[in-house]
Amino acid sequence: MKPNIQPLDIERTLPENSYIVSKTDTKGRITYANRIFMDMAKYTEKELLGIQHNIIRHPDMPRGAFKLVWDTISKGEEVFAYVKNLAKDGHYYWVFANITPDRDASGNITGYLSVRRKPSHEALAVIEPIYQKMLEIEKQHHAKDQMDYSIAFLVDALNSKGVSYEEFILAI
Repeated sequence: MKPNIQPLDIERTLPENSYIVSKTDTKGRITYANRIFMDMAKYTEKELLGIQHNIIRHPDMPRGAFKLVWDTISKGEEVFAYVKNLAKDGHYYWVFANITPDRDASGNITGYLSVRRKPSHEALAVIEPIYQKMLEIEKQHHAKDQMDYSIAFLVDALNSKGVSYEEFILAI
């Protein structure tokens, strides 16, 4: 069960050259969390293992962004994304995430590996207004349609720039 945490407007910053690493099963349940992940999120290993990775989902993150991530990795592709996370103590922290499928010897997806690092301020200045607009769009629609509308906004914005999602994310 996801805890009910009141977000605080206090940022925790990932140290330079530090990497948050976690692994999940195919359902998104955490199977491994490194010490930096636990330190940043303020959870113990016992509190994280077997729990849905969305335990750290910040309410400022649009649902459409996560649908895009899941749609990509479930097809066996890697994805890069900027993510605002919520720590157990209410603080938030931004990461630049690279998420890749883990595979068994037969090539079947057995889970996902996520490596996150500190994002640049310049990238956050670009992505935050996009996420805010996606959230506004989601709030205007019924829950079952929210993600589709916010992703449509993102796709339209990217098409108007003539870039793919991956090109955009890696360029900012």
